[in-house]
Amino acid sequence: MHSQSNHNNMKLKLSQKQIGQRIMGLRKAKGLSQENLAKSIGLSRPSLAQIELGNRSIDVFELYNLSLVLGFSLDEFLSADFKASDEVHYEKEVLAEKDNIRISIPVLKIGKFKNVLVYILERCAGKPNIGETVLNKLLYFCDFNYYELYEEHLTGARYKKLPYGPVPQQMTSIINKMIEDRQIQRINTMYFDKPQIRFMPLVKPDLKQLNAAEKDVIDKVIEQLSDWNAAKISEYSHNDKPWKATLDKDYISYNLVFYRRPPYSIREYDENDED
Repeated sequence: MHSQSNHNNMKLKLSQKQIGQRIMGLRKAKGLSQENLAKSIGLSRPSLAQIELGNRSIDVFELYNLSLVLGFSLDEFLSADFKASDEVHYEKEVLAEKDNIRISIPVLKIGKFKNVLVYILERCAGKPNIGETVLNKLLYFCDFNYYELYEEHLTGARYKKLPYGPVPQQMTSIINKMIEDRQIQRINTMYFDKPQIRFMPLVKPDLKQLNAAEKDVIDKVIEQLSDWNAAKISEYSHNDKPWKATLDKDYISYNLVFYRRPPYSIREYDENDED
């Protein structure tokens, strides 16, 4: 097990051309133009073009800024098994009882995830602050709040702790597939002079796929958080117990919601409930 993990995390000494190819792949997977990406990190478009061609070196500060915009960790970017966009895969749920601790590995319910995403967009896409960063946090709180209340997974998405906040895995692949299927539209725009990736729904959510409890949790997250800007909602998510208790680049365990305290905890616990 350790040897496989070490192999997957093995770092490469990349050439300028390899770095440029990886940046270009990530940019295209996000649907960003060179102009939009360059503006977001304070570079000129010709400078970014030279980086992508491998004709210009990139310093650590510039690479870090790119990681914030394109949504990758530096370790993953430098690893041997780097991919600009992961294929969506499904994981088997594992339930076990060990020392009275319930262990649950979530199953990605792709149809439910897409439907929740479309529902959030239908409710919020018209708000100018709802870019990709805010959308990711809304999905995170919908999933984790639902699990705290009902001890069941809403979408089954797994979230990784990255510097810019919790992000559902395979998000880029799911988004690109939904764009291809004309379920949503990607829009590159500006918000307070900064490039912003937005999404607009092209279809209506199937409300029959959402039961009353699921819809109630989603609606409450939207009501509480959907008017916040990216900086405020990111700071809020970084103080949530599941985020704080997770190591960088690890998956965030849903079971950590049971260690939440106000204002994050949304469940009323009986005094006789065990910790």
